[in-house]
Amino acid sequence: MMKPSRFRIWFLTATVLLGPAALAAQTPSRKYAPPKTAWGDPDLQGIFTNATVTPFERPAEFAGKEFLTEKEATELEVRTAESRTDQPPASGSPGSYNQLWFDRGTTAVSTHRSSLVIDPKDGRVPPLTETAQKLIAERAETRRGHEADAPEYRSLAERCLWWSSTGPPIVPTAYNNNYRVAQVPGYVVIISEMIHDARIIPLDGRAHLPQNVRQYLGDSRGHWEGNTLVVETTNFNDQSKTEFGRPPSSIRGIGDKAHVVERFTRTAPDTVMYEFTIDDPVTYTKSWTVQTPWVKSDGPIFEYACHEGNYALRHILSNARNLEKAQKSK
Repeated sequence: MMKPSRFRIWFLTATVLLGPAALAAQTPSRKYAPPKTAWGDPDLQGIFTNATVTPFERPAEFAGKEFLTEKEATELEVRTAESRTDQPPASGSPGSYNQLWFDRGTTAVSTHRSSLVIDPKDGRVPPLTETAQKLIAERAETRRGHEADAPEYRSLAERCLWWSSTGPPIVPTAYNNNYRVAQVPGYVVIISEMIHDARIIPLDGRAHLPQNVRQYLGDSRGHWEGNTLVVETTNFNDQSKTEFGRPPSSIRGIGDKAHVVERFTRTAPDTVMYEFTIDDPVTYTKSWTVQTPWVKSDGPIFEYACHEGNYALRHILSNARNLEKAQKSK
């Protein structure tokens, strides 16, 4: 599908050499006083990565266990590293990329949580509502057999429009889990390495956009609560209408009433604790929360060359037309 702009050898080498003990030393301190910008706001600026081997949802082996011991975290890292070897696909297909292209991280989160989902307490995403299940099934049925009819039948990620690492909310993905946070008076900007987006978040108390204006990234507004930047995002478009099947890269839900609250807190010189809560009553039976540390990186942020020259989508659609012509000529 899509190729990362670089493989972060420098990051992987550093984490392997330093090991879990060094990362554990990054465990955030609630008493940390972050530096201030020239105009007095808490300084969140820098380039960070959220790549981690910690599972998004708590696996069965850690059921009932919110935090891992040092030994368990190390074993998780070792197991994950051992599993990331190139194996011939059972189907005989060459597959997509080999392991060289992936950068999912090599260490567990410094908090040693057993999952990135921290609420509900079982570390699992809440069940879908009956409405969401019905909508998703209907869209999947509409798409079945028509996957290459038009660009709209391909996912947002495949069309290089949006990826879950872009946010909101921001979640780790297969590679390019890197972000630059920049600040100027009255604004915070979050630049995602994956695909192309720069979220410009005003802090001046302005109202959200009118309800009839809907966007893939929604409409974000930020404010400070002590040393924490709180960003509330509304005005998402209705992905039950724009996506076929369950949006593969949208965990915020499919409803246009989705409300995402993100919290950014600098908890150490090299760490920003990122937390988000999703409230989408159309999609989920209850709201839920994720927490993941962002660890400072030397950077820089690179351009992400999505679609390898923009040929992939065109080839998918043109090949489908060729197959249709071949069938008609029989």
